[in-house]
Amino acid sequence: MTRALVVTGTDTDIGKTVVAAGLVGALGADYWKPIQAGLDDETDREAVMRLAPCDATRAHTEIYRLATAASPHRAAALDGIEIDTARLTPPHSARPLVIEGAGGLMVPLTPSELQIDLFARWRFPVVLVASTRLGTINHTLLSIEALRARAPEAPALEKYAQVGRLLSRRGDLARDAAHAALIDILDGWTRTLALPTLSHYGVGEADLPRIVAHSRGSSMKTNPVVLDDAEIAAILAARL
Repeated sequence: MTRALVVTGTDTDIGKTVVAAGLVGALGADYWKPIQAGLDDETDREAVMRLAPCDATRAHTEIYRLATAASPHRAAALDGIEIDTARLTPPHSARPLVIEGAGGLMVPLTPSELQIDLFARWRFPVVLVASTRLGTINHTLLSIEALRARAPEAPALEKYAQVGRLLSRRGDLARDAAHAALIDILDGWTRTLALPTLSHYGVGEADLPRIVAHSRGSSMKTNPVVLDDAEIAAILAARL
């Protein structure tokens, strides 16, 4: 059975491809984006091959390559076709598989089916990419509520919601206090969440320095509460 996770976002152009490339590089995973909408510039598959890096044997070919950078249902209509979601079956992989969605959770794939409906059928763990700009708490919590409505038993979703509530209700916290609270929350989650361990995806202790190095993206530079390398490594080590 393919071990897969889905990368989606609270908006388009939010950084999903960069996060997906980091996961591919850190996990030694394969990559698949089933629907590519927009072919004028570098595609997301090409960007992941460059950034991870990985070759074409690990970056699986898209099922649909649509010319226009638009919602998949609209881009497909402009190309004179309609997306058949029955064709969107994740490829088999002996390695972990990172799947990148097109845009956000609620984008239409067809006139009657949203992308989140496809994710619900797959039932893979979801990585939700968000920004640190104004409005992101609202966008993130709305995305979590949509995911929870389709997978109410998923224990991670309530935990993600707790982060949003902490950030929105504890504006009185000084930076050091917020840092300490975040460490406590993350440490508690690593011990209690009913999620697959990192070793389930083939990650071992020797991989942790490489994963930590890949975590230093642009969001780490703009996030007001930043963990140092040792703190990130300790949190990851608890999930081996």
